[in-house]
Order: sequence, then structure tokens, then C-alpha cells
Amino acid sequence: MYDLTAFQRDLLYVIAGQDEEEPHGLAIKDKLEEHYEKEIHHGRLYPNLDEAVDKGLAEKG
Repeated sequence: MYDLTAFQRDLLYVIAGQDEEEPHGLAIKDKLEEHYEKEIHHGRLYPNLDEAVDKGLAEKG
């Protein structure tokens, strides 16, 4: 987990804190936008989600 970027770490915190059993991309995006107070583009979000899945830190549904 030491090789994560700050954004990837924040992404995992958002996923872990979601009330839903299986949070979806737009809900994750909305929470990250609240945290960063700016728009998070799909081109940043989804590749980082894919990398978290590849590292075994998240599951894709």
C-alpha cells in the first residue's frame, strides 16, 4: 500500500466509507469532488479505480 498515490489512497478511503455495499463510480466521484472541492474527471477516476482493482485493493462489480 506504500506505492499508492495520495489520490489512490483517498479513493480507497471513500470506497471504504460508502454506506452502500457496492459503491458505484459516480457516488465515489461525488465524494471525491466534495473532498477536493473541484471536478474529478473520468480520465483520472477510472484508471485509478482500475489500478486499485489490479492491486487487489478493490473489486469491480
